[in-house]
This record gives sequence, structure tokens and C-alpha cells, in this order.
Amino acid sequence: MGGEDGTQRKDLSVAVGGFQKLLGYRLVRWEQDLAEIELDATGDPTNRSGLLHGGVHATLLDSAAGLAGVFCAVPGNVIRATTLSFSVQFIAAAKTGMLRAIGRRRGGGTRIFFAAAEILDAEGRLLA
Repeated sequence: MGGEDGTQRKDLSVAVGGFQKLLGYRLVRWEQDLAEIELDATGDPTNRSGLLHGGVHATLLDSAAGLAGVFCAVPGNVIRATTLSFSVQFIAAAKTGMLRAIGRRRGGGTRIFFAAAEILDAEGRLLA
């Protein structure tokens, strides 16, 4: 797939499974120790208070952190991960709009790694 500037763009849809398709988020950047996910939450994924449901935040954080730790540049080579421990700190409320989750691998070994992630809204405000 070619970009507007003539460069080749990697098809990141291969990293997306059924749950991701159901929620509608997409992987927009994936490289060693880094993953970025976007979700256009302009629909109605809100809770009873009219705010974006915390489970949406948790899913984006978990997915971005996990993908940051399993990148492999070898085509067809798939590295898998399972979350062992997970904690979320909600910083600010979000109603709807474009969200970006950025995950970074922070350390670890070949079988267990540590990662952190954050969610920013369209204005760059930290949400979780």
C-alpha cells in the first residue's frame, strides 16, 4: 500500500482481531517497543453519566501496552502476550471524540515484559 508521498506503508490490519473490530479501534503505528491505537468515539460508547465508559479506556490501554511488547519485524512471525497485571488511573473524563492510546514497552525479558500506556483526547489532554 503506497502513501501519498510515494513511501510504502505497512498494513497494520494484520494485528487486529475480532474484539478490536467489534470496538472499532485501529492500530496506526507499530514499531519496536511502541504501539499507537486510535478510536473514533463519536458514536455512543458512553455510560449512564454521558461519559465515555471506563471499559473503553481500559481496553485501549491494555491493547496499546500489549502490542508495544510484541512487535516483530519479521513478516509472518507472530509474538503473543497475555496480560498478567493491569491497573488504570483515570485522569480526566471524556465524552466522545477521537482518542489515541500510546503504549510503550518499558522493560522485561523475552517471556514477561512491562509496558505503560496513556490515552490522549483530540486536544492532547491526558485522560488515563
